[in-house]
Parts: sequence; C-alpha cells; structure tokens
Amino acid sequence: MIVSLTIVRYPKIYIPVAVLAMALHRIPLLFNGKCSFWKLLGSGYGGTFSLRPDLQQWGLFAVWSSREDFESFYRRSLIKKWWSTFGSSSWTILCTPLSGHGKWDGKEPFVFDEDLKDYKGKIAVLTRATIRPSRLKNFWKNVDAVSRIMKSSPGYVMSVGVGEAPLYKQATFSLWESEEDMKKFAYSSKEHRDVIRKTREENWYSEELFARFKPVEVYESPAKNNY
Repeated sequence: MIVSLTIVRYPKIYIPVAVLAMALHRIPLLFNGKCSFWKLLGSGYGGTFSLRPDLQQWGLFAVWSSREDFESFYRRSLIKKWWSTFGSSSWTILCTPLSGHGKWDGKEPFVFDEDLKDYKGKIAVLTRATIRPSRLKNFWKNVDAVSRIMKSSPGYVMSVGVGEAPLYKQATFSLWESEEDMKKFAYSSKEHRDVIRKTREENWYSEELFARFKPVEVYESPAKNNY
C-alpha cells in the first residue's frame, strides 16, 4: 500500500477551474479500481487548520494498492494532465503507513506495515477530524496558538492544512525530522496538551483519525507563472 498527497497551486485566473475540478475529478477517481480511498481537498492559509480558505491551493489524498498503480495514475491520468495544464505548481509526497487509529468517513483507509515498526527517520503525520457543530467555536478558539508553536518546534519541516468541507471537516498533514521531534511537540507543549485534554473533556469530534507515515518520495513541479 502507498499513500499520496498532492497539493496543487493554481493561478488566480484559474480559481473557477480549480473549483470545477472538485466536482469533475470525482468521476475518474470513482472508476479507478487501483485507488481504494480518496478525498479531494480544499486548503487553508498558514499550513494547518484555518478559517481562511486558500482558493488557489487544492489537494488530493489517495490510497493506492501499490506504487506502480500510483505511478500509472501520475503519468497517464486526466487529473494529472489537468494539474499540468492549469496549475502553476504542484507538490506530491508518497508515504507508507506506519501506525494510527480512527476512521475517515466511517472507513479505516490504511493497512499498516508491520515490517516498519522499528523505522527511524523522517515521519509524516496526518491529523483529521469531523468537528461537532456545537463545538466549532471552542475548536477554532484554541487551534491558532497550537499552530504557531508547531511551526517553531525543533524538527518541524512543513505542514499543510486541508479539508473536505469548510469549518467542520479539517485535517493537518505535517512532516518532521523524527518521531521523537513530533512527540516532543505533541506532549511537551502546554498549549497542545491543553487542546488534547479539551477535545476529550468537551467531546469536540464526532470522528477523528491520527496516522503516521514513512515518507518515500517527493515530486515537485516548479511554478510556471507568478500570480
């Protein structure tokens, strides 16, 4: 199993095209038998959970049977041709699932590789949740401080905030130099510990998922235009 996350940035003039892709790209994905799970995603500013949508930046998260299946999609699919035609830049990371828990829209999308249980090295982390409508205010009141601390934490490499729906279906994908660095941020930061406690005590989420991955490779397409 291989997991891919592609982030595409569109020129401003193509924002309507990017929005249209959220509807049209569902069709080939539905009929792709080698893709067991996928989500077309919007993006927020700032690299993590954000109330402010970035209408130039969109994503695709997908789970593939094998790397060969992803490579075939990446070379030949209409979706990839769309990105190359209309996007100003794109970034794709391939990962192998290491561990995790929870569900995404009622599904468990990952099969974790037991052979990698002792893996040491860079690690990618996906944190995803569906926020209860009654807890939206509490959630958004608390996430900004945690986001600022994460970006200044030792071992932090990058992050992107994505979501299936504004406000209440949100995810952060982050990359760290090591699992130890990620854990230090998660458990040493008072602000982050407080948020974890509040999510449990106040029952913020109707569904949540946390997963760790081994990064395998990154594909980048340089910007063709600056808008």
